Amino acid sequence: MRARVTALIQIKVGTESGAHIVSFEYILCNIHERELRQQRRTTVARQDVHNSGIPLVCQSCEARHGGICGALSPHELVELNKHTKRIKVRAGTELLAEEQPITSYSNVISGVVKLSKLLEDGRQQIVGLQFPPDLLGRPFRELSNVTAEAATDTELCTFTRAALEQAVSGSHAMTTRLHEQSLRELDEAREWMLTLGRKTAYEKVASFLGLIVSAHDASKAEPEREPSIQLPLSRGEMADFLGLTIETVSRQMSALRKHEIIEFANAHTVRIKDRTALNAASGS
Repeated sequence: MRARVTALIQIKVGTESGAHIVSFEYILCNIHERELRQQRRTTVARQDVHNSGIPLVCQSCEARHGGICGALSPHELVELNKHTKRIKVRAGTELLAEEQPITSYSNVISGVVKLSKLLEDGRQQIVGLQFPPDLLGRPFRELSNVTAEAATDTELCTFTRAALEQAVSGSHAMTTRLHEQSLRELDEAREWMLTLGRKTAYEKVASFLGLIVSAHDASKAEPEREPSIQLPLSRGEMADFLGLTIETVSRQMSALRKHEIIEFANAHTVRIKDRTALNAASGS
């Protein structure tokens, strides 16, 4: 079609002014190329939806690549997707209550979730943090054994209890993925027991920062040389998590800054200036 338009314009060169001819050719060619680009975009979109078989909402989801959904086939993803919804919650929102029925599960898409247990006298102990693409909620458990709260603004992909348990029962790969996550959490709990039981206050604070850096790295294509991380916990919550006082946490943060390992951008943002030194400071 484009060659035919060009030939027509060349014939008219002797009878029309050049300015009009050039303008006319430019418009026609642009329209033609825009149509081709639109057709290519439409074709690619259709291939994404129909040829891959993976729901559009799942294609760029971190949980599909690194979380439990990565164990599902395209058909299984489509079935699970019928019972899911994306939600965004503000920091401080309670997501699960201790000793309350578990009616749904969620993949953490972005943000950080804080897990805690409450003692009879009202004291709270933070027992864990969840990052993308962790699964929030314990499958096949009737009641939650922890309280889950959004430590930061958080996005979740939530699905019903029945939908997940049906997906698990029909997928050996999904069962294996859940076992792997449970074993990983067990290993992390053992490492944290070592941190709390044997490390100094300085090492504990450095270990906490290292934990946040690891989660930050997982969200990037390549680790940054000097990453800036958002602290998901207040100084008081960090003290609770690490078994320290607020004053001790503040002193150790200041010591890390004095040693030029970290730098404060503001109260909630820390830049890691020396990864190797941070790792050494954590006692690892």
